Amino acid sequence: MQNPLPWWHPRRFAERRAHVEARARIASAVRAFFAREDFLEVDTPALQVSPGLEPHLFAFETRLRAPDGPRERALYLHTSPEFAMKKLLVAGVPRLFQLAHVFRNRERSSTHHPEFTMLEWYRAGSDYTALMDDCEALLRAALMAGGRERLVFRGVECDPRLPFERIRVADAFAKHAGRDVFALEPAAGDTYEDQFFRVFLNEIEPKLGSGRPTLVYDWPIALGALARAKPGDPRVAERVELYVAGLELANGFSELTDAVEQRRRFEHDVAEKARLYGERYPIDGDFLAALEHGLPASAGMALGFDRLVMCATGAARIEDVLWAPVDEG
Repeated sequence: MQNPLPWWHPRRFAERRAHVEARARIASAVRAFFAREDFLEVDTPALQVSPGLEPHLFAFETRLRAPDGPRERALYLHTSPEFAMKKLLVAGVPRLFQLAHVFRNRERSSTHHPEFTMLEWYRAGSDYTALMDDCEALLRAALMAGGRERLVFRGVECDPRLPFERIRVADAFAKHAGRDVFALEPAAGDTYEDQFFRVFLNEIEPKLGSGRPTLVYDWPIALGALARAKPGDPRVAERVELYVAGLELANGFSELTDAVEQRRRFEHDVAEKARLYGERYPIDGDFLAALEHGLPASAGMALGFDRLVMCATGAARIEDVLWAPVDEG
């Protein structure tokens, strides 16, 4: 039943006050961690030429008008600050992080919101193993700042003080689904990705991060997105995801630095979105130019900050940890 009181009413705000105060403490703990690791906090524009090209994400489009009025062009609110932050890697910033407001259309549920906060960070000269170590330290810092003994989501507890489980995607498929991830047989009309996620979401994801957090790494190359192929095993990409109590918290990569290969993957994703949804978003040509100029070997991670706060406070819904939600109208 929908609460009849507006979100700003003192009685309704009192219901989530402890959660948002914990949110502020957790944000401070995150900043303290990155300061110790010699990162710079950056702040990049939400308005971008391309919002991100993941086929299943939908953006908010707006119009940028020239001061004289007639000239205008389409821009998008970013779904991630990724492109701009990688350009800063090219510019010479070796370690950077951001607590960014990001925007995704068609998303609203207990764990999704159209505007939310993403913690994103990049390390030049590192690979995805460094990101796994970062995740362990960050979750422990969040637990301490939240003032609880365990992270929890929907009644499932997870203790980040324990050694994290680190498991390859292929091993997770074998362990939890009894399947060979490289031998999945899509049904008629399905793609490999369709079959992969049908198995992963139904049979594997709910079992991840129970008791202790889980880092799932080495994803099939077809699901590599912006990740580089693993040296010695071109079947997989150096991608890693973090799970707590069956909830995905973060997704990261050893970054792809090959502009030609990145363009090919972008064009594939644009075509796939057009096939599935009849929509196309532009490719950020300036980002490809930055790759051609020279993106250093690096690794980057995107973590859903609101979801982390949910787990650290025991909140049931994402709106319970937001200072102010997007108006439903």
